[in-house]
Amino acid sequence: MSKISIDEVLETLQIISEQKLNIRAVTLGLNVLDCAGSSYHETSSCLKRKIKAYAEKFIKAAEEVENKYGLPITNKRITISPVYFLLERYPLSLARKAAYQIGKSIDEAAKEAGIDLIGGFTALASKRLTKGGRALLEELPNVLKDTEHLCSSVEVGRTNSGINVDAIILAAKALKKASYLTKGKAGARFVVLANAPSDIPFMAGGFHGPGEGDSAVNVAISAPGVIGAVVKNSKNKKMHELSEEIKKISFKVSRAAQLIGSEIANKINSELGSIDLSLAPAPEEGESVAAVIREMGIDSAGLPGSIAALALLTDAIKKGGIMGAMFVGGYSGAFIPVSEDLEMSEAAKKGFITIPMLQAMSSVCSTGLDMVAIPGETSWETIASLMLDEVAIGVFTNKTVGVRLLPVPGALPGDEIELGGLFGKTYVMKVLESKDKSFIRRGGRIPAPTFSHRN
Repeated sequence: MSKISIDEVLETLQIISEQKLNIRAVTLGLNVLDCAGSSYHETSSCLKRKIKAYAEKFIKAAEEVENKYGLPITNKRITISPVYFLLERYPLSLARKAAYQIGKSIDEAAKEAGIDLIGGFTALASKRLTKGGRALLEELPNVLKDTEHLCSSVEVGRTNSGINVDAIILAAKALKKASYLTKGKAGARFVVLANAPSDIPFMAGGFHGPGEGDSAVNVAISAPGVIGAVVKNSKNKKMHELSEEIKKISFKVSRAAQLIGSEIANKINSELGSIDLSLAPAPEEGESVAAVIREMGIDSAGLPGSIAALALLTDAIKKGGIMGAMFVGGYSGAFIPVSEDLEMSEAAKKGFITIPMLQAMSSVCSTGLDMVAIPGETSWETIASLMLDEVAIGVFTNKTVGVRLLPVPGALPGDEIELGGLFGKTYVMKVLESKDKSFIRRGGRIPAPTFSHRN
């Protein structure tokens, strides 16, 4: 690891005190492929031991750094290698039992170690759904019902490989069943992805991807308050001048995040992974992306100008963050999860934020239909079609997008839904349904776009 200079320490202390910076999450990525055993009981036991052993050191190191700088770290998380790799060795009938047992063991390890969330109950299926991936998705409803800390994801599309519609169909059916089993809450811990990075520290899409090392510390910055303060103090600046101000603070924030990540990594003899500098809201005052858009000069997120404002924010954050951190990864942009953002949720209640508006906004930010509550009676075909539309945006614009839908049984458009904690509250959105559902039922694959084949 590189040595940390005194100047970086002083700059970090300054930004903590003046800008009230907080770290959304530090996430320890773990390669657990060495836990593949001859029986799923053996695999589960190995996973539990390894996760707990690393988690104890990781939490202790994070708390020491937290106390040293007086810097709040909101969440301490772990990501592991995609679990579907561990399921491939079993026949399909046994793989489903293995998926359930492994999911339970991972969740228990996180709970016993004091980890907030653990990601990696994941399948990568942008081209084909393997036996392990199918078993994971088929057992997913029961796993989500019987766990609290476990987060799950499935990648169903990449720009260079196209879209796996069969995987989307299976994901939609799993989500609908899981939502009935959990009264609508399961969707908060399950995301469908396109162009997923291998080092995501944010949940629910986090996993320790192929190509990563044995372990790595990734840092997720949540900076709506810091960016919002800059925007508020730049009322009379032109748009390009505002962009420069956001770039400057983004640079400083990413330097602070790198310092924190480096110190934690050094303490546990791990690598520094990546810094994910994102506008990631929380359901509390001062942590709203929609509020930053309002400060830019628009009455509410969702009104005309919102997409351009979000594009300016995302671009400036990326430019500043890339210059400030040695390794930038994850999403690194702006998130628009409806339930986790107080003002975004209110905009949805007023009708300014709709599903089509969220889809349009996703073309310039880091997530797509994120934490969107819909009526539980919405058909699986429509749920799959919403997923497919958003994934198509990601694949054909060559960017990362995610879909977290919350079908709520018995709920009607406009109903208020309390999710609790970090997930906040939201209002059920109206969903337009096609009577003819034969398009999504075709299944198969959508080929990669032509431009993805350039040399």
